[in-house]
Amino acid sequence: MYYLTQSVHRNAQIRGKKTATVDGDRQRTWSDLKNRVACFAGALKSIGVQEGDRVAILALNSDRYFEYYFGVPWAGACVVPLNIRWSAAENAYSLKDAGVEVLVVDDAFAKMVPALKAQGVNLKSVIFIGEGDLPAGMLSYEKLLSVHQPAADAFRSNDDLAGIYYTGGTTGFPKGVMLTHSNIWSSAIALMSLIGLEETNTILHAAPMFHLADGAMTQAGMLGGSTHVFIPMFTPAGTIKVIEEKKVSHALLVPVMIQMLINDPSVKEADLSSLEFVLYGASPIAEAMLIQAMKTLPKAAFAQGYGQTELAPLATMLSSKYHVTEGPFAGKLKSAGQAIPCVEIKIVNEEGEERALGEIGEIAVRGPNAMVGYWNKPEETAVSLRNGWVHTGDAGYMDDEGFVFLVDRVKDMIVSGGENVYSAEVENAVSNHPAVGQVVVIGIPSKEWGEQVHAEIILKEGTTATEADIINKTKEYIANYKCPRSITFRTEPFPLSGAGKLLKREVRKPYWEGKERQIN
Repeated sequence: MYYLTQSVHRNAQIRGKKTATVDGDRQRTWSDLKNRVACFAGALKSIGVQEGDRVAILALNSDRYFEYYFGVPWAGACVVPLNIRWSAAENAYSLKDAGVEVLVVDDAFAKMVPALKAQGVNLKSVIFIGEGDLPAGMLSYEKLLSVHQPAADAFRSNDDLAGIYYTGGTTGFPKGVMLTHSNIWSSAIALMSLIGLEETNTILHAAPMFHLADGAMTQAGMLGGSTHVFIPMFTPAGTIKVIEEKKVSHALLVPVMIQMLINDPSVKEADLSSLEFVLYGASPIAEAMLIQAMKTLPKAAFAQGYGQTELAPLATMLSSKYHVTEGPFAGKLKSAGQAIPCVEIKIVNEEGEERALGEIGEIAVRGPNAMVGYWNKPEETAVSLRNGWVHTGDAGYMDDEGFVFLVDRVKDMIVSGGENVYSAEVENAVSNHPAVGQVVVIGIPSKEWGEQVHAEIILKEGTTATEADIINKTKEYIANYKCPRSITFRTEPFPLSGAGKLLKREVRKPYWEGKERQIN
């Protein structure tokens, strides 16, 4: 029997007086956490939430967000975490699609509620978990907990729906990924064992909590009995400060966060010796930047997790022992790692047939973490989920040791003059130039080649470089036809999703507006 509230019961039983959560100056024990989770479940039941109902949240990181993740299933309902970077229209679509009638918000998003209602969202109750004054028409989270008795755990488990997690859709509308208790539990137990989470560890929640990457750390940390520390959102200085002050041992960061952190001036003076482990993922990382991060944080072990929401979310891991540049385990830094326990991976062609080792194809994954499907989207489910295999939409290949190497999103592959060019490979090569801070490679229209390789670059502060400098340096690492034919030096940040993931389609959009793709 796999149920996500099991860890609440166990930790309260064996670690009752130990610290469970830290949010600023506020600390709570495991006994406190269990009581608050049970009272929140009682409050949800009192306002009419029934088994299988969906309860959404739109908020920045906090200990109350953490309690939401366990109070909702305790009440027998399903979580619907909403993207903090989406517009009111996008979140309104998700709320209506999931049939949500109860929404949890904080100070940052209470102001969006009228816009959601104006777009037809039928919210019967809005619960406020913020620190400020209670907005009109909303229910106070803390008051609800104070006036309701702890409810009995509903013990939703196994194949019961645990949550609906919305991602971007191929049709332009978000897709709700349906994940069961078993789906989420299987990824969490694998992650806990792979990175060695235990009771003595302290986990930092700096990545957005609506995203399943942080969700996996939440569940894995709960299984290990680790302490959880929260900051509302990532900032380099704020993250460095809380790691130092709260003696954080484990952190989940996406590559852009790692880059910002190691480039922040305060990192040189801070005592980050408590940081034992950095897990990264959600988007590709340039090898040169990873090596720099390993040098900047020499006491921390690094590991990469690869997956997607449809996989709850973990598929592979490149463990810390392969994060080396010399010795018998070297040569794997560009890999996304090997299949996690209980998961199978294969590389397939367009017909779903397995490709030979070393051949590029689409990455397909099967295991207990594979989603049930997309909420109310049977046709899109049939495309992505075939015979139990989740077809990721990512292109890659596998070596003879089972290491998976990502080369691109299938849809982001550049086809120039009949040659396939994988943008991640070009980005890795470009990033070797010492002046390159960030780089995004896309295909842009070309009358001659159909598409041409184009790089958008943000230079490191205080450095200069010309287009010729960058291209010549890139030729040292990859074939000439793969090198950028044009470069734009930009000063504005790259567009990011709410999870800190690069939105390459937004970088590409201006070049392709009013055009159809032409591939020679």
